[in-house]
Amino acid sequence: MYAVVRSGGKQYRVSPGGSVRVERLVGEVGSSVALSDVLMIGDGESVKIGTPTLAGARVTGTIVAQDRAAKVMTFKQKRRKGYRRKYGHRQNYTEIRVDQIQG
Repeated sequence: MYAVVRSGGKQYRVSPGGSVRVERLVGEVGSSVALSDVLMIGDGESVKIGTPTLAGARVTGTIVAQDRAAKVMTFKQKRRKGYRRKYGHRQNYTEIRVDQIQG
C-alpha cells in the first residue's frame, strides 16, 4: 500500500515503514504527526484518487528528526566588473517515519 501526500507545497509518495523528509513541521522528536492532505491511495489492485484530496484519508507517522539539510552554495559574478558574491543556504526539514495509512 502507498499514498501520495502533499506537505509544504510538494508531493511525496509514502508507504508504511518508510521515511520521508518534508519541510519543517512543528513538533518534537518522537511525537506523532498526521498528514491530512492525501491526494491518492493505492494498493496492488485498486487506486483511489481525490479531487483534489480524499475525504477522511490520513497518513500518520512519528517524527524521527528535526534537522537541517546539507549546505547549498551559490556564486554570482559579473565578468570584468569585479563583482562576486558567494553565499550558502541550509534548508530546515522534518524526517517522518510513516506508521499507518488510513483511507
